[in-house]
Amino acid sequence: MVIFMVQYMTMKKVNIADVKTHLSALLDAVSGGERIVICKRNRPVAELIPTGAARTGPRPIGGARDRFSVPPAFFEPLPDEVVDAFDSSGYATPAPGTSRVAERGASAEPAKRRTRRARR
Repeated sequence: MVIFMVQYMTMKKVNIADVKTHLSALLDAVSGGERIVICKRNRPVAELIPTGAARTGPRPIGGARDRFSVPPAFFEPLPDEVVDAFDSSGYATPAPGTSRVAERGASAEPAKRRTRRARR
C-alpha cells in the first residue's frame, strides 16, 4: 500500500503594477506562508516566497573540530611546474620592483578616464 501526501499551497498571481502599489501587504502575506507569483503582462517572471528563520544568536565557532584536519603538506610550497601552469601569459617572472606592463613596452600609467563631456 502506497500513501501519497499532497500539500496544497496557496499561490497568488499579481501583476507588476499591483506589486508596486501593494508591496507591504504582499510581504505580509508572504511572511504568513503564502507564495506570490509576480507577472509581467500576465506571464510569470518572479516568485516571492518566505525565507528561512533569521539567525538570532552568534554563529558557533569550531563546528568542524575533530572532523577535519589540515595536513602539514598543505603549507609546503607548490612545485615549479604547478606554479608555471597558473601563469599562462608566457612571460618570464618579472624582477622585483618591475611590473609586467612595463616589460611589454606598454605605458605603466593607467589610461585617463573620459568624462561625460568628453564623450559628447
